[in-house]
Amino acid sequence: MTEQLKPMPTDWTRALAVVAHPDDLEYGCAAAIADWTDGGREVVYVLATRGEAGMDTLEPAACGPLREAEQRASAAVVGVRTVEFLDHRDGVIEYGPDLRRDIAAAIRRHRPELVITLNHRDTWGSGPGAFWNTPDHQAVGRAVLDAAGDAGNRWIFPELTEQGLEPWGGVRWVAVAGSSSPTHAADAGPGLERSVRSLLEHRAYIEALTDEHPETYCRNFLTGNAQAVAERFGGRPAVSFELFGR
Repeated sequence: MTEQLKPMPTDWTRALAVVAHPDDLEYGCAAAIADWTDGGREVVYVLATRGEAGMDTLEPAACGPLREAEQRASAAVVGVRTVEFLDHRDGVIEYGPDLRRDIAAAIRRHRPELVITLNHRDTWGSGPGAFWNTPDHQAVGRAVLDAAGDAGNRWIFPELTEQGLEPWGGVRWVAVAGSSSPTHAADAGPGLERSVRSLLEHRAYIEALTDEHPETYCRNFLTGNAQAVAERFGGRPAVSFELFGR
């Protein structure tokens, strides 16, 4: 019998989602975020880059502002009002103290109980059909896991305290979307239609990515993923997460 995924915790009020690029959250967990914001919870997005290296047909100077605008519109569809960019360079994000410090600063600013990120492992999936994950996803996901602890330690990055960002040790969980080792899931049904619309806001990026009709592409991708998780979540379409407690 397939092991069932546990429901995501709901006893929280603020979440911070930290990923590498515009569209990462829309491909991963926007359906869950829509449902959470509907329930009165606050979710903030922080993007390490502006996705400026993401479109072969558009040079970075023009691509970055376009993808930033698409991301802000996309976030609004699922009830996210605050979107920040850390301005690391797309495609060559480096894991290390600078990235950890920037993410720890964001955690201190927004003081979340739940932090969300994207798959930090080497591959998407496992076994013979696995695909290699990008260095940006690996670096940011790993840095998020570390920064959740850094944010609560006043002796790590003391310059943040000097800037008025007091330590925040209130992160209770880090949830990793797109993991090949999920432990929990959130019902995707209530937010699924808005997650499709949210991904569709990245229209320029999607049109550069595929010849398939954008709405067909978005709907098939997101509903397919949600249905794939349903087998392990009582038959309900869902978004899966690997949940780390702190």
